[in-house]
Amino acid sequence: MLAEAGAEIVPLDPVGAAVYGIDLASEAPPAPPVVEALEYEMASRGFVVFKNETQLSVDGFLRASCWWGGKELHSTHGVHPATPGGNRHIFRLSNDRRQGIPGVGPQWHNDGSFNTTTFSHSGYHMIRPAERGGGTCFAHQGAAYDALPEARQAFWRRLSSVNSSSGVVHPAVHEHPLTGRRSLWLHLGMTGAVIEKLPGEDGFRLLDAEALRRLCHEYNDILNAGFEHGYSIAYEYEANDCLFIDNLAVAHRASPQAHLPAEEQGLRIMDRSTVRGVRELAPDFGLPLQLDIAGPNPFGAGVWQFGGLGFRWDDDIPMQN
Repeated sequence: MLAEAGAEIVPLDPVGAAVYGIDLASEAPPAPPVVEALEYEMASRGFVVFKNETQLSVDGFLRASCWWGGKELHSTHGVHPATPGGNRHIFRLSNDRRQGIPGVGPQWHNDGSFNTTTFSHSGYHMIRPAERGGGTCFAHQGAAYDALPEARQAFWRRLSSVNSSSGVVHPAVHEHPLTGRRSLWLHLGMTGAVIEKLPGEDGFRLLDAEALRRLCHEYNDILNAGFEHGYSIAYEYEANDCLFIDNLAVAHRASPQAHLPAEEQGLRIMDRSTVRGVRELAPDFGLPLQLDIAGPNPFGAGVWQFGGLGFRWDDDIPMQN
Protein backbone atom coordinates (compact mmCIF):
# COMPACT_ATOMS: atom_id res chain seq x y z
CA MET A 1 0.00 0.00 0.00
CA LEU A 2 2.76 2.45 0.93
CA ALA A 3 4.68 1.58 -2.23
CA GLU A 4 1.60 2.35 -4.30
CA ALA A 5 1.44 5.73 -2.56
CA GLY A 6 5.07 6.38 -3.55
CA ALA A 7 6.38 5.78 -0.03
CA GLU A 8 8.75 3.38 1.66
CA ILE A 9 8.86 2.26 5.30
CA VAL A 10 12.04 0.83 6.80
CA PRO A 11 11.98 -0.78 10.27
CA LEU A 12 14.56 0.55 12.70
CA ASP A 13 16.39 -1.77 15.04
CA PRO A 14 14.93 -2.64 17.50
CA VAL A 15 11.84 -0.36 17.52
CA GLY A 16 10.46 2.43 15.36
CA ALA A 17 10.41 2.81 11.59
CA ALA A 18 11.64 5.38 9.07
CA VAL A 19 9.28 6.62 6.35
CA TYR A 20 10.44 8.02 3.02
CA GLY A 21 8.49 9.56 0.17
CA ILE A 22 5.54 11.16 1.99
CA ASP A 23 5.40 14.93 1.71
CA LEU A 24 4.45 16.30 5.10
CA ALA A 25 4.30 19.79 3.61
CA SER A 26 1.26 18.88 1.54
CA GLU A 27 -1.95 20.46 2.77
CA ALA A 28 -3.82 17.25 1.93
CA PRO A 29 -3.06 14.18 4.05
CA PRO A 30 -2.37 10.81 2.42
CA ALA A 31 -5.33 8.56 1.63
CA PRO A 32 -7.09 7.30 4.79
CA PRO A 33 -5.84 3.68 4.35
CA VAL A 34 -2.25 4.97 4.24
CA VAL A 35 -2.74 7.04 7.40
CA GLU A 36 -4.36 4.06 9.14
CA ALA A 37 -1.49 1.79 8.12
CA LEU A 38 1.08 4.25 9.45
CA GLU A 39 -0.91 4.70 12.65
CA TYR A 40 -0.98 0.94 13.19
CA GLU A 41 2.76 0.81 12.50
CA MET A 42 3.20 3.42 15.24
CA ALA A 43 1.11 1.35 17.63
CA SER A 44 3.12 -1.78 16.81
CA ARG A 45 6.64 -0.35 16.62
CA GLY A 46 6.17 2.71 18.85
CA PHE A 47 7.06 5.53 16.47
CA VAL A 48 7.64 6.49 12.86
CA VAL A 49 10.12 9.11 11.70
CA PHE A 50 9.60 10.92 8.41
CA LYS A 51 12.90 11.63 6.70
CA ASN A 52 12.66 15.02 5.00
CA GLU A 53 15.22 16.58 2.69
CA THR A 54 14.11 20.13 3.48
CA GLN A 55 12.93 21.90 6.60
CA LEU A 56 9.22 21.52 7.26
CA SER A 57 7.28 24.65 8.16
CA VAL A 58 5.57 25.02 11.52
CA ASP A 59 2.19 24.85 9.79
CA GLY A 60 3.20 21.70 7.93
CA PHE A 61 4.36 20.03 11.14
CA LEU A 62 1.14 20.88 12.97
CA ARG A 63 -1.05 19.76 10.05
CA ALA A 64 0.74 16.40 9.93
CA SER A 65 0.34 16.06 13.71
CA CYS A 66 -3.43 16.11 13.16
CA TRP A 67 -3.35 13.03 10.92
CA TRP A 68 -3.30 10.80 13.99
CA GLY A 69 -5.41 9.82 16.96
CA GLY A 70 -7.86 12.51 17.99
CA LYS A 71 -7.09 14.47 14.78
CA GLU A 72 -6.65 17.82 16.55
CA LEU A 73 -4.02 19.50 18.67
CA HIS A 74 -4.31 19.55 22.45
CA SER A 75 -1.74 21.98 23.79
CA THR A 76 -1.23 22.53 27.52
CA HIS A 77 2.34 23.85 27.67
CA GLY A 78 3.86 27.28 28.04
CA VAL A 79 5.12 29.20 25.01
CA HIS A 80 8.79 30.15 24.92
CA PRO A 81 9.60 33.64 23.55
CA ALA A 82 11.65 32.09 20.71
CA THR A 83 8.68 30.03 19.47
CA PRO A 84 7.99 30.96 15.81
CA GLY A 85 5.09 33.37 15.67
CA GLY A 86 4.35 32.68 19.33
CA ASN A 87 2.39 29.63 18.16
CA ARG A 88 0.71 28.14 21.24
CA HIS A 89 0.75 24.64 19.73
CA ILE A 90 4.56 24.52 19.56
CA PHE A 91 6.52 23.50 22.65
CA ARG A 92 10.04 24.64 21.78
CA LEU A 93 12.86 22.75 23.51
CA SER A 94 16.56 23.56 23.50
CA ASN A 95 19.79 23.19 25.43
CA ASP A 96 20.11 27.00 25.24
CA ARG A 97 17.46 28.75 27.34
CA ARG A 98 17.51 31.69 24.92
CA GLN A 99 16.34 29.36 22.14
CA GLY A 100 13.86 27.12 23.98
CA ILE A 101 12.97 25.47 27.28
CA PRO A 102 15.90 23.43 28.64
CA GLY A 103 16.04 20.31 30.78
CA VAL A 104 12.58 18.87 29.98
CA GLY A 105 11.67 15.20 30.42
CA PRO A 106 14.80 13.53 31.85
CA GLN A 107 12.86 10.53 33.27
CA TRP A 108 10.67 7.94 31.50
CA HIS A 109 7.16 9.27 30.96
CA ASN A 110 4.18 9.54 28.60
CA ASP A 111 2.97 12.97 27.54
CA GLY A 112 -0.27 14.33 28.96
CA SER A 113 -0.66 11.90 31.85
CA PHE A 114 -2.36 14.72 33.79
CA ASN A 115 -5.34 14.33 31.40
CA THR A 116 -7.97 11.61 31.74
CA THR A 117 -7.56 10.83 28.03
CA THR A 118 -3.80 11.57 27.82
CA PHE A 119 -2.48 12.57 24.40
CA SER A 120 -2.92 9.97 21.67
CA HIS A 121 0.27 10.98 19.85
CA SER A 122 3.13 13.44 20.14
CA GLY A 123 5.27 14.90 17.39
CA TYR A 124 8.95 15.88 17.51
CA HIS A 125 10.31 18.10 14.76
CA MET A 126 14.09 18.45 14.86
CA ILE A 127 14.90 22.02 13.87
CA ARG A 128 18.60 21.76 14.68
CA PRO A 129 20.31 18.60 15.94
CA ALA A 130 23.33 19.11 18.16
CA GLU A 131 26.62 18.34 16.40
CA ARG A 132 27.71 15.96 19.14
CA GLY A 133 24.40 14.16 19.63
CA GLY A 134 21.51 14.43 22.03
CA GLY A 135 18.46 12.44 21.03
CA THR A 136 15.43 10.86 22.66
CA CYS A 137 15.14 7.42 24.24
CA PHE A 138 12.00 5.37 23.47
CA ALA A 139 10.88 2.16 25.20
CA HIS A 140 8.05 -0.09 24.00
CA GLN A 141 5.76 -0.54 27.01
CA GLY A 142 4.08 -3.67 25.66
CA ALA A 143 7.43 -5.43 25.34
CA ALA A 144 8.44 -4.13 28.77
CA TYR A 145 5.31 -5.70 30.28
CA ASP A 146 6.10 -8.99 28.53
CA ALA A 147 9.61 -8.91 30.03
CA LEU A 148 8.25 -8.95 33.60
CA PRO A 149 7.85 -12.29 35.43
CA GLU A 150 4.22 -13.43 35.64
CA ALA A 151 3.96 -12.66 39.35
CA ARG A 152 5.12 -9.10 38.76
CA GLN A 153 2.73 -8.73 35.82
CA ALA A 154 -0.15 -9.72 38.11
CA PHE A 155 1.03 -7.21 40.71
CA TRP A 156 1.28 -4.39 38.19
CA ARG A 157 -2.23 -5.15 36.90
CA ARG A 158 -3.59 -4.37 40.38
CA LEU A 159 -2.00 -0.91 40.42
CA SER A 160 -3.30 2.54 39.49
CA SER A 161 -1.24 5.74 39.51
CA VAL A 162 -2.45 9.16 40.63
CA ASN A 163 -1.00 12.16 38.83
CA SER A 164 0.63 14.57 41.28
CA SER A 165 -0.56 17.69 39.46
CA SER A 166 -4.16 16.86 38.53
CA GLY A 167 -5.15 13.80 40.56
CA VAL A 168 -6.07 11.92 37.37
CA VAL A 169 -6.02 8.15 37.90
CA HIS A 170 -4.63 5.77 35.27
CA PRO A 171 -4.12 2.00 35.28
CA ALA A 172 -0.50 0.89 35.59
CA VAL A 173 -1.27 -1.71 32.90
CA HIS A 174 -3.66 -1.03 30.02
CA GLU A 175 -4.60 -2.74 26.77
CA HIS A 176 -3.56 -0.74 23.74
CA PRO A 177 -6.68 0.26 21.76
CA LEU A 178 -5.24 -0.74 18.36
CA THR A 179 -3.05 -3.75 19.11
CA GLY A 180 -4.77 -5.06 22.26
CA ARG A 181 -1.33 -5.52 23.79
CA ARG A 182 -0.98 -5.15 27.54
CA SER A 183 1.33 -2.22 28.24
CA LEU A 184 2.91 -0.68 31.32
CA TRP A 185 2.20 2.95 32.23
CA LEU A 186 3.89 5.12 34.87
CA HIS A 187 5.13 8.71 34.81
CA LEU A 188 8.43 8.90 36.70
CA GLY A 189 8.18 12.67 37.06
CA MET A 190 4.52 13.21 38.01
CA THR A 191 3.35 10.32 40.18
CA GLY A 192 1.78 11.51 43.42
CA ALA A 193 0.46 8.14 44.61
CA VAL A 194 0.00 4.53 43.55
CA ILE A 195 -3.08 2.59 44.64
CA GLU A 196 -3.03 -1.19 44.90
CA LYS A 197 -6.22 -3.25 44.68
CA LEU A 198 -5.84 -5.79 47.47
CA PRO A 199 -5.57 -9.30 46.00
CA GLY A 200 -8.46 -11.65 46.69
CA GLU A 201 -10.48 -9.16 48.73
CA ASP A 202 -12.27 -5.85 48.58
CA GLY A 203 -10.39 -2.70 49.35
CA PHE A 204 -7.29 -0.77 48.41
CA ARG A 205 -4.03 0.40 49.91
CA LEU A 206 -1.58 3.14 49.04
CA LEU A 207 2.03 2.20 48.45
CA ASP A 208 4.25 3.65 51.15
CA ALA A 209 7.45 5.51 50.33
CA GLU A 210 9.67 2.43 50.30
CA ALA A 211 7.26 0.38 48.15
CA LEU A 212 6.75 3.27 45.72
CA ARG A 213 10.50 3.83 45.50
CA ARG A 214 11.01 0.17 44.61
CA LEU A 215 8.22 0.31 42.03
CA CYS A 216 9.67 3.36 40.27
CA HIS A 217 13.11 1.77 40.20
CA GLU A 218 11.61 -1.42 38.80
CA TYR A 219 9.88 0.54 36.03
CA ASN A 220 13.04 2.51 35.25
CA ASP A 221 15.09 -0.67 35.21
CA ILE A 222 12.72 -2.67 32.99
CA LEU A 223 12.56 0.14 30.40
CA ASN A 224 16.35 0.60 30.49
CA ALA A 225 16.76 -3.16 30.07
CA GLY A 226 15.17 -2.76 26.65
CA PHE A 227 18.41 -1.28 25.31
CA GLU A 228 20.01 -4.68 25.84
CA HIS A 229 16.98 -6.88 25.16
CA GLY A 230 15.60 -5.23 22.04
CA TYR A 231 12.65 -3.01 22.93
CA SER A 232 14.29 0.37 23.67
CA ILE A 233 16.26 2.70 21.45
CA ALA A 234 18.31 5.88 21.89
CA TYR A 235 17.29 7.63 18.68
CA GLU A 236 19.67 10.27 17.32
CA TYR A 237 17.93 12.81 15.10
CA GLU A 238 19.09 14.05 11.75
CA ALA A 239 18.30 17.51 10.44
CA ASN A 240 14.65 17.87 9.35
CA ASP A 241 13.51 14.64 11.02
CA CYS A 242 9.83 14.68 11.95
CA LEU A 243 9.02 11.88 14.41
CA PHE A 244 5.59 10.86 15.70
CA ILE A 245 5.04 8.51 18.61
CA ASP A 246 2.04 6.49 19.71
CA ASN A 247 1.83 7.86 23.23
CA LEU A 248 0.01 4.75 24.50
CA ALA A 249 2.66 2.38 23.12
CA VAL A 250 6.00 3.94 24.05
CA ALA A 251 7.45 5.82 26.98
CA HIS A 252 10.22 8.29 26.29
CA ARG A 253 12.85 10.41 27.98
CA ALA A 254 15.48 12.84 26.79
CA SER A 255 18.94 11.37 26.55
CA PRO A 256 21.38 12.89 29.08
CA GLN A 257 23.36 14.40 26.19
CA ALA A 258 20.29 16.37 25.07
CA HIS A 259 20.57 18.52 28.19
CA LEU A 260 24.29 19.26 27.99
CA PRO A 261 25.11 22.95 27.36
CA ALA A 262 25.20 24.14 23.77
CA GLU A 263 28.83 25.21 24.28
CA GLU A 264 29.71 21.58 25.01
CA GLN A 265 27.31 19.61 22.80
CA GLY A 266 26.33 22.02 20.06
CA LEU A 267 23.03 23.88 19.80
CA ARG A 268 19.92 21.68 19.82
CA ILE A 269 16.42 22.99 18.95
CA MET A 270 13.31 20.81 18.70
CA ASP A 271 9.58 21.53 18.44
CA ARG A 272 6.98 19.26 20.03
CA SER A 273 3.27 18.90 19.33
CA THR A 274 0.62 16.97 21.23
CA VAL A 275 -2.59 15.43 19.85
CA ARG A 276 -5.93 15.12 21.60
CA GLY A 277 -6.66 11.68 23.01
CA VAL A 278 -9.37 9.44 21.60
CA ARG A 279 -10.67 7.85 24.81
CA GLU A 280 -10.17 7.98 28.55
CA LEU A 281 -7.37 5.88 29.96
CA ALA A 282 -9.65 4.79 32.78
CA PRO A 283 -8.58 2.86 35.88
CA ASP A 284 -9.99 -0.55 36.80
CA PHE A 285 -11.67 -1.78 40.00
CA GLY A 286 -14.28 0.98 40.09
CA LEU A 287 -11.77 3.73 40.87
CA PRO A 288 -12.78 7.23 39.73
CA LEU A 289 -11.13 9.02 36.84
CA GLN A 290 -9.84 11.72 39.19
CA LEU A 291 -9.12 12.16 42.89
CA ASP A 292 -8.41 15.31 44.90
CA ILE A 293 -4.65 14.88 45.22
CA ALA A 294 -4.45 18.35 46.83
CA GLY A 295 -6.90 17.28 49.53
CA PRO A 296 -6.80 14.79 52.39
CA ASN A 297 -5.55 11.28 51.71
CA PRO A 298 -8.67 9.07 51.34
CA PHE A 299 -6.79 5.77 51.64
CA GLY A 300 -4.98 6.01 54.97
CA ALA A 301 -1.23 5.61 55.27
CA GLY A 302 0.96 5.88 52.19
CA VAL A 303 2.43 8.41 49.76
CA TRP A 304 -0.07 11.11 48.77
CA GLN A 305 1.88 13.95 47.17
CA PHE A 306 0.55 17.01 45.36
CA GLY A 307 2.65 19.24 43.10
CA GLY A 308 4.10 19.80 39.66
CA LEU A 309 6.79 17.28 40.45
CA GLY A 310 5.78 13.94 41.84
CA PHE A 311 7.28 11.55 44.34
CA ARG A 312 11.09 11.77 44.31
CA TRP A 313 12.06 8.13 43.91
CA ASP A 314 15.80 8.77 43.63
CA ASP A 315 17.62 11.63 45.31
CA ASP A 316 20.32 11.78 42.63
CA ILE A 317 18.21 12.29 39.49
CA PRO A 318 17.00 15.45 37.72
CA MET A 319 13.20 15.78 37.54
CA GLN A 320 11.58 18.35 35.25
CA ASN A 321 8.34 18.07 33.28
